[in-house]
Amino acid sequence: MNEETAAEEKNSATTVQDQSAKIDSAEEALPPLTLWQMIGSVMSAAVGVQSKENRERDFARGKASHFIMVGVGFTILFVILMATLVSFIIRQVT
Repeated sequence: MNEETAAEEKNSATTVQDQSAKIDSAEEALPPLTLWQMIGSVMSAAVGVQSKENRERDFARGKASHFIMVGVGFTILFVILMATLVSFIIRQVT
């Protein structure tokens, strides 16, 4: 009986390793996110809304450094847009 149990554990461990290898190779086969997909994800994050599917896609296929760069760029553009808008409104009022 101990030999059968040991054999089953070995087969179980091998199966887990095989499944892990398949998952790793499947993740490597996924194409990286496009610029538009990253921009859409960053804008969704700015608003605070993101679908579960897109969030899983972002974590599986995206790189943190790319999201950080797009996020910083989005923040800079947002600040410039708000400053311009406030300046325009103040000029119109006064």
